[in-house]
Formats: sequence, C-alpha cells, structure tokens
Amino acid sequence: MQLPAEARALLESDALAHLVTLNADGSPQVSIVWVGLDGDEIVSAHLRPQQKLRNIRRDPRIVLSLEGTETTSIGLREYLVVHGRARIEEGGAAEWLQHLARTYIAPDAVFPPMADPPPGWRTVITVERLGGVGPWAD
Repeated sequence: MQLPAEARALLESDALAHLVTLNADGSPQVSIVWVGLDGDEIVSAHLRPQQKLRNIRRDPRIVLSLEGTETTSIGLREYLVVHGRARIEEGGAAEWLQHLARTYIAPDAVFPPMADPPPGWRTVITVERLGGVGPWAD
C-alpha cells in the first residue's frame, strides 16, 4: 500500500507509536516504539529479545497507533491507526535506532548509548490498511 503524504509525515515525526501484538493466548500486548519509514514500510528496532518480537514471530498481525498534532474542525485530535503484518529482520537495530534518534532525541544524538551495541532486530511492518481520524482515514 502506498502511504498518503499526511500519514508519512506523522510516521516520520517524533510521535511515539503504540505497537499492539498478540500474545499466545490471544490477549493484546502493547509497547511504545520509535518508528520510521523505509519506503512504504514502517520500521522499528530492538536491541534485546522482547515479548513483542516473540509475538510477531508467532503471529505477524499488528496494529500501530500514533497521535497527531492537528485538531479536526469538530475538535477531535487526529490519530493514525495502521493495520498490517510485521516481520523480524536479524541485525541492524543499532544503526536504525541511531537514525531514529535524530528525530526522537536531537539531530546530533548518539544512540544507543553504549560502545558496542548488540546487532538486535528490526521489525518491518507492511501496511494493509489505515484508519483513525485524519486525512488518511477511509
């Protein structure tokens, strides 16, 4: 799916994303993550094994939400909801986190704050549909 310009702008901003994955029992698991775009795919990175990674390996369905900064004409704050499928890529986490730190922390930030970070994992999300409140919603 090609992302609309307004959705791209929010996904490339410093808005924190709420990533929802499914636990083995079907219950939701939510994590706050930094995200950025690689083409039309949404990417986050993780230095250590976490529940969200185990969940995605078992069931790739995810939902991601981000709160926007604009308010609609009827007073609602815009927000983006992404429905998609995720895959886990080995390695590249430290480099991607450094890339994202320029947006989330400061243009000259150094992140992760360690001399020799582990390779970690990247979560790559293929967007299937968008929702929420804003110009990207159906």
